[in-house]
Amino acid sequence: MNIFFVILIIFIISYIFLNWFAKSSTKKISKFVRSFIIISSILLAVIMAYAGRYIFSLPFMLAILPLIKTKAGISLLQLFRLWGLFRVLKNSGRFNFNQFNQNMSSQTMSVDEAYRILNLDPKKKHTKDEILNSYKKIMKKIHPDRSPELNNIATLVNQAKDIIIKTVT
Repeated sequence: MNIFFVILIIFIISYIFLNWFAKSSTKKISKFVRSFIIISSILLAVIMAYAGRYIFSLPFMLAILPLIKTKAGISLLQLFRLWGLFRVLKNSGRFNFNQFNQNMSSQTMSVDEAYRILNLDPKKKHTKDEILNSYKKIMKKIHPDRSPELNNIATLVNQAKDIIIKTVT
């Protein structure tokens, strides 16, 4: 008896959806599908971010960025670079995404880590201007004035810049 009611409810819902689908224009349908994908992706990203999995919410943002038409947003390439920076920081063990009240300044950073954080090749000789340009590009994306949550990452980038400039001079 319960299966009958479940099938009846599914049939009624599918009938209403198909009836709406047949009467709507393609523009309305495409707008509905686009907004449904955007809303569900954002909702899923928020749920995963709430669970403390910030890294896992980035692929969902990558999936919905082409759907969102913004005038001045972060580009896909910039988001890939930011994700790469997060991966380097997480793999180096200097930044833990699950614990916010952790003091990272007590650990020392190697020169190789500093080069990876600033996205520079450690085998090449870099000038001070090249180092500062790379530093400025990264800081434009993660400056603490844009988002206070990025304060620890900005501290690590500052520390990496200082280490590399000491080795160059």
